[in-house]
Amino acid sequence: MAHEIKIPEDVDLPASSLWSKLWIIGAGVGALGLVGTFATYSSNQKHIYHSYLFAFMTMLSIALGCLAFVIIQHVVRAGWSAVIRRIAENAMMTLPVFVLLFIPVYVGVHDLYHWSHAESLDDILKAKAPYLNMEFWRIRAVVYFVIWGVLAVFFYRKSTAQDDNQKDPSLTRSMWKASGVAVLLFGLSQTFASFDWLMSEQPHWYSTMFGVYYFAGSMLGAYAFMTLVAKGLQKGGLLKTAITTEHYHDLGKFLFGHTVFWAYIGFSQFFLIWYANIPEETEFFIHRLHHGWETVSYALPLVHFFIPFFFLLSRHVKRHPTGILVGAFYVMAMHILDVWWLVMPNAGGHMGEKIWIDACALLGVGGAFLAVFGFVMNRHKLIAIGDPRLEESLAHENY
Repeated sequence: MAHEIKIPEDVDLPASSLWSKLWIIGAGVGALGLVGTFATYSSNQKHIYHSYLFAFMTMLSIALGCLAFVIIQHVVRAGWSAVIRRIAENAMMTLPVFVLLFIPVYVGVHDLYHWSHAESLDDILKAKAPYLNMEFWRIRAVVYFVIWGVLAVFFYRKSTAQDDNQKDPSLTRSMWKASGVAVLLFGLSQTFASFDWLMSEQPHWYSTMFGVYYFAGSMLGAYAFMTLVAKGLQKGGLLKTAITTEHYHDLGKFLFGHTVFWAYIGFSQFFLIWYANIPEETEFFIHRLHHGWETVSYALPLVHFFIPFFFLLSRHVKRHPTGILVGAFYVMAMHILDVWWLVMPNAGGHMGEKIWIDACALLGVGGAFLAVFGFVMNRHKLIAIGDPRLEESLAHENY
C-alpha cells in the first residue's frame, strides 16, 4: 500500500517543554535521594551499600539494555526502529557517568563482597582467588566501563552525525560493520560484570546462566523505558506522527517476548539446580526462602511472568494507547522488584527491613540517570532524522 511520507517537524525539544528541564529535575531528585540514602550511614552501613548496589544495578541494566538494542538494530539492519532508536541512544550515553556512580560500590566493596576479605577465606574461596581478588576485580571493572563507553560514544556520534549529513549511507554502513564485534564485546562484558557485581555477593554459589538472566531483565527494562519515554514525549506534544501505533505494537512484542525469555532463563536456572540438589548450588535459592524473602520468591513467577504474559498476549493491548502504557509501567516495576530480590537478601535481615533506604537509593541513582539522559536529549534531534531508512520507519506497518 502506497503512503505519502511526511517528515515530522516536531523533532526538536523546545525550551518551553518540561522534558527540556528533565536534567534539572533528575539532578534534584538524585541529590535528595543520595542524601537520604547515606544520611544514616553510621548505623546502617552494610544495608546502605546493598541498597546502593541494588539501585546501581537496576539503572545500569536499563542503560545496558538500550545499548544492546542499538547494537542489535544495526546487526540485523532494521529499518522500523529509526524513529525509536534515538531514545535508546540517549539512554546508552549515560553509561560513561556510571563510572562515577560506581564509586560507592568500590568504596563499599568489603561490606558487599565476603571474598574481598583475604584473611578470612575458606578453601573454596581460596581456590577461586585467582579470579576473585581485588586487583583483578578492579581491572575488570575498568575494562567493562571502557568497552561500554567506547561502544556508546561510537554509535551515538555516528548516528547524530547523520542529523547534519542526512542519508549519508557511509555512516550507516560503518555502524553495521562495527555491530558484529560490538555484540561480542557487549555480551562478554555484561555477563562478567553481572558475575562480579551480583553473583559474587554469594561467592560459593555459581551459575553459568546468571549473566543471561541479568541480560533478559536488562532488555525488559530497556523496552519498558523506551515505551514510557516515547509516550511521555507524545504527551508533551512531540513526535505526534513519527511514533505510531505500529511502533508501539513492536515494542509490545519485544516486552512480551522478553518476558517469556526472562521466565525461560529463570526457570531453567532454578530447575537445573533443584534436581541436582548440590548444597553449594542451592545456596542462592535457600537464602531467598527465609526471613520473608520467600514471599517474593514465590510471587515472582506469577507477577513477573504469568500476569504480563497474559496481559501482553493480546494484539489489542499492544496497540491500545493505555494498554501498552500500563504494560510498560508494570514490566518496569517487576524488573525493579527482580533486581531488588537479587541484591537485598544478601544484606541480611528480613524482607522489607529499612526499605526506605532502598527507595532513596533508587531515587538517587535513578535521578542521576535521568539527569544525564535529559541533558543528552537536549543536544540533538529526538529521532534519527538523517537515517537513510527514516521513511521506511515512518511508513512501518504490522501485518
